[in-house]
Amino acid sequence: MAIIYRASATPGSDLPTFGAWDFLVKKGGHMLGYALLASAYFHALNKGKRMTKSQFIQAVCLASIYAASDEFHQRFTPGRTASIDDVCIDTIGATIGLALWCWIRKLHKSAVRSQNPEFGG
Repeated sequence: MAIIYRASATPGSDLPTFGAWDFLVKKGGHMLGYALLASAYFHALNKGKRMTKSQFIQAVCLASIYAASDEFHQRFTPGRTASIDDVCIDTIGATIGLALWCWIRKLHKSAVRSQNPEFGG
């Protein structure tokens, strides 16, 4: 959250540009940042137990709420504006990233169980 906050506090004139790739790099950064944030929220909610849809939804909602608050914060940064599109991109990133993380976690647990039947029962 601190990294996202700091990035949003960067004035528009100080932001790097990536030429033809600028849009993809910046929006990809949004998606990656919020994928990691949603995964951290999910980890805190889950506490290593069985994954639930409720925890997944809560983690994505928390990331979305932070995205909205971050866009509000960005309104007060020189050369920056708030964008509902960015909140949507952040939410999509949180959802896709968390789904991918849960899928990988499930595959890993399945592999561990198949190699050690006494581990997972």
